[in-house]
Amino acid sequence: MNYIHIKSLETKELQIYHNLRDKSLKGEKYFIADSPKVVNILLQREDIEIKSLLATKEYYEEFREFLESKNIPIAYVADKRVMQEIVGHKVHHNCMMHGVRPNQTDLKNLGKHIIMLDAITSTENVGSIARSAAALGVNSYLLPKNAPHPYSRRALRVSMGHISKINYSIYEDIADTIKRLQSDGYKVFAAELSEASIKLKNINIPEKWVLLMGHEGKGLSKNIIDMCDELVEIEMYSDVRSLNVGVAASIMMYHFKNMVI
Repeated sequence: MNYIHIKSLETKELQIYHNLRDKSLKGEKYFIADSPKVVNILLQREDIEIKSLLATKEYYEEFREFLESKNIPIAYVADKRVMQEIVGHKVHHNCMMHGVRPNQTDLKNLGKHIIMLDAITSTENVGSIARSAAALGVNSYLLPKNAPHPYSRRALRVSMGHISKINYSIYEDIADTIKRLQSDGYKVFAAELSEASIKLKNINIPEKWVLLMGHEGKGLSKNIIDMCDELVEIEMYSDVRSLNVGVAASIMMYHFKNMVI
C-alpha cells in the first residue's frame, strides 16, 4: 500500500472526507464508510473499487496482514485529532474509507426472495432492513430512486456494512416494477393493515416472492395495494396498531424464509 502521512488539512484529495454528510454525496457514485467493522466487511467484497483509506497508525498495524491482501491504492495515516479536524466533528472510531458504489443488479437477475421498499424516508430504516435481510438470507434489496441510498454513510453504518453482502437495485416507477416482477413469476405481498390482510401465520408462501414495505407513516397507496397479489399483516394485540418498518420487515422476512412451500 502507498502510505501517506497526513499532518496538514490542505491535501486536496481529503476533501471527500470533509464532505462526509450524505447530502453532499447525493447523486454521486461514491460512498464514505466509517468504523473498522464496516470498512473491513466492505473490503471483503472484491468488486468494490477503493479510492483510499483514512485511518490511524493503530488501525493499520492491527489489520496489516488483512489490508495488504486488498487492492488499496492510497492509505492516509493520521492521528485522531487530525481525523476529527478533517471530518469536522468528534469521531469515535479510527478508520474511514472512500469507495465507489458497486453496480446495481438488474431486476431480472435478482434472487427468488426480494425485500422491496416504497417511499422510505429514513436512512436508518434502509440500513437496518439491509442488515436483517443479510442475516436472514434475503439476498435482494429493491429500493425507490427517491429513497436514501443503501450505500449512504448512515445506512452503511446501521447495516454494519452488511448491505455489501446482498444485491441491490434502484427502481424509478413502482407500478411498472411490480408488473415486471409479477410477469417474471414473483408473487408480490404488501405489508399493510387492512380488513383484507391475511395474518402472517396464515400466509402460503411460494417459491418466488417479493415483500413490499410502505412509507413509515403513510404506508402504501391504494393504487399500489390493488396491484399486489396479497396483503399481509403481523398479528398484534389490539392496542398496538403498528411496528417500526425495520422491525416489521425483519419479522416478516424471518417468517417468509422459514415457511416457503
